[in-house]
Amino acid sequence: MSRNSPPSPKPARETARQASNWPAAKKKVAVSPVTKKIDRRVRATRDGLGDALIALMHEKPFETITVQHVLDRAEVSRSTFYTHYSDKNDLFLSDVEDFWEMMSTALIRQNDTSNRVAPVQELFSHVADMRQFIASMTASEKVRDVMELGQGHFARAIDQRLAALPPTRNLSATRRSALAHASAGSLFSLLNWWIHHGGSTTPAQMDALFHQTLWSGITPPALRPAAVPSAAPRSTAPATRKPR
Repeated sequence: MSRNSPPSPKPARETARQASNWPAAKKKVAVSPVTKKIDRRVRATRDGLGDALIALMHEKPFETITVQHVLDRAEVSRSTFYTHYSDKNDLFLSDVEDFWEMMSTALIRQNDTSNRVAPVQELFSHVADMRQFIASMTASEKVRDVMELGQGHFARAIDQRLAALPPTRNLSATRRSALAHASAGSLFSLLNWWIHHGGSTTPAQMDALFHQTLWSGITPPALRPAAVPSAAPRSTAPATRKPR
């Protein structure tokens, strides 16, 4: 999974990664150059551990991976690992949280000007490169946890997009939240269908299908936005350091 910049604060479970930078972000405390340097080192360590675990999941079932395997791959000491995580499950979920935060908010962070409410094409393209990883998650029965986390992140991000787009910005907060959660559920249902059908349609086609369905159910014909382009701008995709 990809994470190339620190995620914004998350309303979901507080992960070990959040704990190190949340107070400064919350209280707007000035951070010294020394602290920034330490934060960069902490981030690099956590990213290295996350990368090591994901790489191992491409090679073997999750349940066979030990903390020592991760330490050997990341070249990190055991004491350093337990400074940040309680076990490999904590590391995995923290890594997943970071990924979903970055992916779900891609359009918001890039100030996307289209009427797309979610980076569907980018998500499906990323998943297409992660088939072995997904197989590993399926074998370890972690897919449901991962998808539930993702759906929650996308529901929040879609809510933000609906609040900013002209056709829907005047909706009540309650209706907008309900629509966002329904749309996120629809998105992950489509993703599940797409995975089980071997990616028989392109990510761009799935993006168009999702948004056409969404807008047809939200606004009357006279108020619907212009047709969503079949290809999404590449610039909105979260940067990746290497395929997963």
